[in-house]
Amino acid sequence: MDLRRTRINLAALAIILVCIGIVMIYSASAIYAFENLGDSAYYLKRHIVYVLIGLFFSFLTMSVDHQKLKAMSKPLVLASFVLLILLLIPGIGREVGGARRWFRFGFLSFQPSELAKFAMVVYSADFLSRKKTEITSFLRGFVPVLSVLGVLCLLILVQPDLGTVLAMVTICFIMFFIAGVKITYMISMFLAALPGVYLLIFNVPYRRDRILAFLDPWSDPLGIGFQIIQSLVALGSGGLFGVGLGQGKQKFLYLPAAYTDFIFSIIGEELGFIGTAAIVILLALFLIQATKISLKAKDSFGRLLAFGLVSCLLVEAIVNMGVVTSILPTKGLPFPFISYGGTSLVFNMMYVGLILNIGKNQ
Repeated sequence: MDLRRTRINLAALAIILVCIGIVMIYSASAIYAFENLGDSAYYLKRHIVYVLIGLFFSFLTMSVDHQKLKAMSKPLVLASFVLLILLLIPGIGREVGGARRWFRFGFLSFQPSELAKFAMVVYSADFLSRKKTEITSFLRGFVPVLSVLGVLCLLILVQPDLGTVLAMVTICFIMFFIAGVKITYMISMFLAALPGVYLLIFNVPYRRDRILAFLDPWSDPLGIGFQIIQSLVALGSGGLFGVGLGQGKQKFLYLPAAYTDFIFSIIGEELGFIGTAAIVILLALFLIQATKISLKAKDSFGRLLAFGLVSCLLVEAIVNMGVVTSILPTKGLPFPFISYGGTSLVFNMMYVGLILNIGKNQ
């Protein structure tokens, strides 16, 4: 009964967060959509379509035994590899703002890096659960997963999308830690990767500008620091109780990406500290319920899979809140369940279905 109650709480919290997202996306996008597309509900209607698709996949993953994903771990990685390659071919992948990250199907789009993230979680859970006796071996228990991760990350870096790469590496390292991989292996890889990360950031002008904007946004308030400053203005304007739902000013074409990566800033402006705190509490409660299910999983694959999925949501939430509050440099990661994100939302909802599935089968 305790686990059943946990599953009900998890599903209820996910539904509440998605519903809040629907309301806030309309509030944050209506002005921009009307000015640029002549339809204030343009993004709302698209978002609802993604919610319905997410519900479909959530119920699908909830109804099929999660153990069957073991057989799909390698095909998922292979499919991700092929899609990430196709994405780079001109005329197939859709390019926006110099980045080639999406396939376009009519009015819908698909981001293969989200599939790659999910595939990596499934593959890692399958491999680490099968290699229990070899987990402590560097060559047999660590390098194989790291190699697959490296290939996928390289293809995502070419898009370019460093934020997703760093998120994937963090998620996999959390799974390594839970599985029992030696910490010395992970620290060694982290230290070995530092020079490469440094070059990827400081040898690429727009990434270097993001770091400089993060360190001192006021040095260029109308340029590289504009987005961070407008985000902080939105959060500061909301005060304790906010200016009122729909009454925010920063969405009047001041704050870029107000309905995607920076929707948390709009929540802070319109609903105040109380509103943002409520969102954080709801998400924290969701993650606690999901972690309870993970801890009670009787099979190692289910436990690692659940922890990996929880880590996906946790990393995205922490990075998003860190960016909008200027604690972290700007990265294009949406807020789970609430941001307008299309593919990201569908996978977030699918994660909920899988975690519920793991809880159901205990």
